[in-house]
Amino acid sequence: MKGLLPYTINVGGKLMDLSEPQVMGILNVTPDSFYSASRKNSEAEVRERVNAIISEGGSIIDIGAYSSRPGADNIFASEEMNRLRGALQILRSEAPEAVVSVDTFRADVAKMCVEEYGVQIINDISGGELDPQMFQTVAALGVPYILMHMKGNPQTMQVEPHYDDLLTEMLQYFGSKVQQLHELGVKDVILDPGFGFAKTLEHNYELMNRMQDLQVLGLPMLVGVSRKSMIYRLLGGTPEGALNGTSVLNTLALLKGASILRVHDVKEAAEVVQIVKKMLAC
Repeated sequence: MKGLLPYTINVGGKLMDLSEPQVMGILNVTPDSFYSASRKNSEAEVRERVNAIISEGGSIIDIGAYSSRPGADNIFASEEMNRLRGALQILRSEAPEAVVSVDTFRADVAKMCVEEYGVQIINDISGGELDPQMFQTVAALGVPYILMHMKGNPQTMQVEPHYDDLLTEMLQYFGSKVQQLHELGVKDVILDPGFGFAKTLEHNYELMNRMQDLQVLGLPMLVGVSRKSMIYRLLGGTPEGALNGTSVLNTLALLKGASILRVHDVKEAAEVVQIVKKMLAC
């Protein structure tokens, strides 16, 4: 698509072209994710969600078993692994060829998912900050890594987050970590600005307005704003009523250089991609 950097990532030995925007569908196997409709805990619910993501236009399934919303339970790695094993077994039986990312900040969990279930991408909300073994583990596994920006930890990140200059600090953060990853041999790095993570409402909209500044790093970007509080706190309401605002922000994100949209509502996001592609092609 016009405006996106030519970039491919190696997912399980196959190249995915990120110059064409991709839609990543969220599969939560948690009892406490912030958007209640996204929680899938039975075998039937997981199967239904996997098939819905694929049929509605999702090219990546992002599975997570640890809720990162502020105040969520801090479960042990063993519990996270148990949840993921059950869901990944169902996912792989239903869609063995699907491109799957695992949303985890724990290196042991990432290793298990890649080695036991062929997960192709690691999606780490902490940028390696919560597990010092993560970068080396990703390098050893040879999989793409989604590097997100966050300060602090999920339980405390929203307690008065402060930046002297948001984008300058983010560029320094990403620049340093990308260098570490490349020195370890990680070839495919995707940046996630971390909307809603250690950022006030004003920070989130400043970030969206200036997101194109991150393109100086020359790496593809993933944006996850789906049904987040930056929408419903501004407009009033709840996550359940935030689909329209999500589509607006996804449209802006694509125009500002996003390569991947991480969403709950796959069909609507795929339609956003189709419309923006058509407009930019004219």
